[in-house]
Amino acid sequence: MNLSYLQNSEPDRFELNNTHPSMKAVVTTGNGGYDKLQYADVPIPAPRANEVLIKVLAAGVNNTEINTRLGWYSSSVKNSTKDVSTVPKNSVVEDGGWNDKTPFPLIQGTDCCGQVVAYGEGAQSPDIGQRVLVRSCMRVSGFESLDNIWMASDFDGAFAQYVTVPASEVFAVRSDWTDAELATIPCSYGTAENMVHRAKVSAEDVVLVTGASGGVGSALIQLIKRRGARVIAVVGKEKCSAVQHLGADVVFTRGTNLLSELGESAVTVIIDNVAGADFEQQLKLLVRGGRYVSSGAIAGPIVTFDMRDFYLKDLTLIGCTVWDEPVFTNLISYIENQQIKPLLAKTYPLKDIELAQREFMQKKHVGNFVLIPPSAIDLES
Repeated sequence: MNLSYLQNSEPDRFELNNTHPSMKAVVTTGNGGYDKLQYADVPIPAPRANEVLIKVLAAGVNNTEINTRLGWYSSSVKNSTKDVSTVPKNSVVEDGGWNDKTPFPLIQGTDCCGQVVAYGEGAQSPDIGQRVLVRSCMRVSGFESLDNIWMASDFDGAFAQYVTVPASEVFAVRSDWTDAELATIPCSYGTAENMVHRAKVSAEDVVLVTGASGGVGSALIQLIKRRGARVIAVVGKEKCSAVQHLGADVVFTRGTNLLSELGESAVTVIIDNVAGADFEQQLKLLVRGGRYVSSGAIAGPIVTFDMRDFYLKDLTLIGCTVWDEPVFTNLISYIENQQIKPLLAKTYPLKDIELAQREFMQKKHVGNFVLIPPSAIDLES
């Protein structure tokens, strides 16, 4: 394979010239609506020192790509992710990304299943041709620090035919799962495993999971049951059967008064990525010394919080964005040892990203959506 055009090459992002072969990609041009998603020809990126070039085989769809495009992470936004009023009027929200300002134009795509095709200087693994998953949350200052960057939020991601990634964040996976099935794993399951890990869930726990049918929620059910704990799930009425099939011990429909059904001090752990109006009752459901864990707030980030529920019950509140060191290697092990299963709801061609995101936001599915890029171009000379 002749990749000489990649050597000592630092082309301006998204500017084509005669020496750099192009690829198809979805470029997000700024904060706003679906019109900010541009399916375009851009240069194939060059792997720098200690990076690998990956041919993208499949890329998952997540809330975070939509939230980043909307600028929803800004402190100025008070509404749920479904509220179209969250779309900002200006082109770039200064604090609208995971780490303040998003570097638009940006190729999003947090989930990547791909194949290693080339090394940058100093990179030697995984092997060329190996199928891999990318750890999208990267601890840039080591695991002793919470400093982090995210693929597709801080640098270009997997909504393209090729992507470059630090070699340290690329993990070989040996499984008979399809490319699309593997692409459901990184963000949703990584986020879920991180919360379960941080909360130290064990077989003695009773865990309440809200939003249990989404990508993270459905992963949580599997990962909690893997540890032997009991799961109480909250979902929309039409998804109860699917969530029970995943292994939830008790299922309540969204809107149920859980205090009336369960009583106070009924659970040891709550893992909640919904928040919104239902948050107020959550802490009352926890036993003394219980743990409340969250990595999202899709129903609204502003909640009513009674401090007495917090301190009089000696509760622990655990915020989870940055993944801990064992999380991703755990997931690879679970896949290879057939301890979890993928929940692939639907696939779309990469060019149909708007259709995929529109259906994703309807929240009628269970599991994950995945985008499939067109077959990668031949890099042979």
